[in-house]
Amino acid sequence: MPTASDHYQTLAAPAEFRLKIERSDFLALVFPVTREEDFFAELERIEKKYFDATHHCWAFRLFANSRERSSDAGEPSGSAGKPILGAIDSANVYDAGAVVVRWYGGVKLGTGGLARAYRETAAGAFREAKRLDRYVYSRFRVIVPFDALNTVYRLIEPPRVVLVSEEFAEENAFTFDVRESAAAEFAATLTEKRLRFTPH
Repeated sequence: MPTASDHYQTLAAPAEFRLKIERSDFLALVFPVTREEDFFAELERIEKKYFDATHHCWAFRLFANSRERSSDAGEPSGSAGKPILGAIDSANVYDAGAVVVRWYGGVKLGTGGLARAYRETAAGAFREAKRLDRYVYSRFRVIVPFDALNTVYRLIEPPRVVLVSEEFAEENAFTFDVRESAAAEFAATLTEKRLRFTPH
């Protein structure tokens, strides 16, 4: 599960890891992805690049609706996709995709051996990957009189409360992104300070 309902970790950049087991070569490619269609576009690119491989097994997990999918891509049922998904789970990342490419070397590994190979290769790539904290925000537009500017600036507290923009005119309008877990408290503070606001 994410560390909080509005905070999770993802990958800062793609990473890869190679493993050779019983003459079979395994290459894991892991990458950040936020939409299914983007994952499948990347999978297609990988399949074209490594067209000579025997299998392109994969899994992904998205933060939105905790959506996850996996595929054995022709390997025995449960021996590739689920172990790769298990590696994503163990890495505790969301909005992440993993493709493990295999070149068969002539020695059968058995279902258990395959599952270990796919999981270990994917896990190796996740160990190599740099992490990134992601937060889910609610947006607030706040109207601020000139005499309350200092009060509003004191509310900024990244990554909990982030100032997105400020417009100075007859009515000064500030836009804030507030972590979802802090949104109710932020709204209560604005009400207490008699500041007009609209949540987006």
